[in-house]
Amino acid sequence: MAEAHQAVAFQFTVTPDGIDLRMSHEALKQIYLSGVHSWKKKFIRFKNGIITGVYPASPSSWLIVVVGVMSTMYAKIDPSLGIIAKINRTLDTTGYMSNQTQNIVSGILFGTGLWVALIVTMRYSLKMLLSYHGWMFAEHGKLSAGTKFWMTLVKLFSGRKPMLYSFQTSLPRLPVPAVKDTVNRYLESVRPLMDDEEFKRMEGLAKDFAYNLGPRLQWYLKLKSWWATNYVSDWWEEYVYLRGRGPIMVNSNYFAMDFLYLSPTTLQAARAGNVIHAILLYRKKLDRQEIKPILLMGSTVPLCSAQWERMFNTSRIPGEESDTLQHVKDSKHIVVYHKGRYFKVCLYHDGRLLKPREIEQQMQRILDDNSEPQAGEEKLAALTAGDRVPWAKARQAYFSRGKNKQSLDAVEKAAFFVTLDDIDQGYRKEDPVRSLDAYAKSLIHGRCYDRWFDKTFTLIIFKNGRMGLNAEHSWADAPIVGHLWENVMATEYLELGYSEDGHCKGDTNQNIPIPTKLQWEIPEECQEVIEKSLSTAVALADDVDFNSFYFGAFGKGLIKRAKTSPDAFVQLALQLAHYRDMGKFSLTYEASMTRLFREGRTETVRSCTVESCNFVRSMEDPTESVLSEPWRLSTSQTPQQHVDLKKNPEMLSCGGGFGPVADDGYGVSYIILGENAIHFHVSSKISCSETDSHRFGRNIEKAMVDIMGLFNHSKNCTK
Repeated sequence: MAEAHQAVAFQFTVTPDGIDLRMSHEALKQIYLSGVHSWKKKFIRFKNGIITGVYPASPSSWLIVVVGVMSTMYAKIDPSLGIIAKINRTLDTTGYMSNQTQNIVSGILFGTGLWVALIVTMRYSLKMLLSYHGWMFAEHGKLSAGTKFWMTLVKLFSGRKPMLYSFQTSLPRLPVPAVKDTVNRYLESVRPLMDDEEFKRMEGLAKDFAYNLGPRLQWYLKLKSWWATNYVSDWWEEYVYLRGRGPIMVNSNYFAMDFLYLSPTTLQAARAGNVIHAILLYRKKLDRQEIKPILLMGSTVPLCSAQWERMFNTSRIPGEESDTLQHVKDSKHIVVYHKGRYFKVCLYHDGRLLKPREIEQQMQRILDDNSEPQAGEEKLAALTAGDRVPWAKARQAYFSRGKNKQSLDAVEKAAFFVTLDDIDQGYRKEDPVRSLDAYAKSLIHGRCYDRWFDKTFTLIIFKNGRMGLNAEHSWADAPIVGHLWENVMATEYLELGYSEDGHCKGDTNQNIPIPTKLQWEIPEECQEVIEKSLSTAVALADDVDFNSFYFGAFGKGLIKRAKTSPDAFVQLALQLAHYRDMGKFSLTYEASMTRLFREGRTETVRSCTVESCNFVRSMEDPTESVLSEPWRLSTSQTPQQHVDLKKNPEMLSCGGGFGPVADDGYGVSYIILGENAIHFHVSSKISCSETDSHRFGRNIEKAMVDIMGLFNHSKNCTK
């Protein structure tokens, strides 16, 4: 093949006189361009570091302050109250400067100090302003004069054109709640789940904790809160995620789906070409901090952006007691899995990012490769799907040296992982229920060996051109991946597009070296470990039942017209559906973000409350009329929607989902789609006789309709 010869960077021959090495002109060119690209990235990071470091001021404001100070000095006005004179006297002792030079240096030093003091003052003032959260409890659409004035001050101290990490040092720290408040909230959350005798016993235990062990633990928490940036997040990452010794597949990883109805192209390689390019454009913006920080309240209140830092070039590394996250600053390749083989694909050529058509060409080369997998290669990724300890021991024993280490390094240090699947998936109009259920199961676990579950995310491109994402959870939460995913789909469909024959736009380039097949030497002992891990993973995957369904009876538009929060409405519907499904109330977890604070991640909203239980009972007993009571519970939802569904209704997406947290419970995720629809993902364990995700899905649909019917009935009665 011609391209194979062009890919040779150097040639050598062994002669009686030694080794004759001849470097090609192309190799030297690529080395030079690679170096230029690397130094450009370093310069951009250095520049952005300065811009972020002085925010909310700007580097140019330093010149304005210094020029202002110098101008007042030449006007015989001392703006420093004698400080400049003291600096002058200090410089005079050196004996190296003239009087005029001393005046200039003194003015510059004072101006710089004044500039730094102004930055610190503005940053501290903004932090104090952002510590106020009373705006969250205001009625939607009605802001008090005090809140409006507060918003004006926040905007005033927020500077202009913030970059992704500009607000990080201005965000307040997560406060430590009082022990008494924590205990009271806990008792409130468990009251509807216990009878009087059980609750009395729990009150005694809580009181004992509040007076004995609680204060001592509280002292440790406060000490850590003074020392650490966030007293929770590192422990959350370590103990909730990295120390789990069971499989992360299904139990921790989650997935994101493609467009619901839209299929931009049926060509697998073409879809991979555009989507990979769109992801790399996003990474480029991320490296340059050009992604705008998420702002709430009319672009006023910033959220923490720390979770973006490890989105790319990161992998979870197994350990016997605890895993770690390995992050490299840059990666110039991805690794692609297809039919049991691993390929390393370089992302740059001639010092630039590969174009979509060129990436499509590389993907097609992989699809056309008919080579067989090496021994143990096909199911290697099952190690990442099974228990963590066997994977940690196998990694140390069989992948710590030689070609196995080189190949594993290529996977773990890749920008991200790609699977070119050899089956069709996605929504089918003729069988919508089973097609979406199978699609969800394929994304969350696949065959248990064709996704690298330790990578921050695996991009999955199916044979028919549909796609999805499987994401590892420890490095960031779902909204961060959702931001990436929505941006990528919008870029792919609205900006890049496809030619009439379904290919990426542009031309191929035969000078690009072909993808490199990774080499492995996996002994039989390791293959046995792989098979055991696969057995564990398959048993888990086969036990997962998914029900992914589209609810189109109504959406947030009708819910808001009932003067109710859409999220609160859905949570009530889930409580009612669960009660009808199981005949009892259960402790409920709803994830909520704490990114209003620096390095914040998630916290738990316990949505099964005394009030919600009373509401559910009233729905089951027609003699109650619960809406006569004032509605005291209010929740808020701020979805990240980057696509205007009014302008582009065909870009409707299914969102994503996750596996059940408890063996005898349900996992439910939902995405509010525009004004008129909601998509639900329900998961449960097949091995549990009490749960059935499809039955629960039907109960959710009925509960949604019933509650809306009650609201409409109440509205008519009021009239």
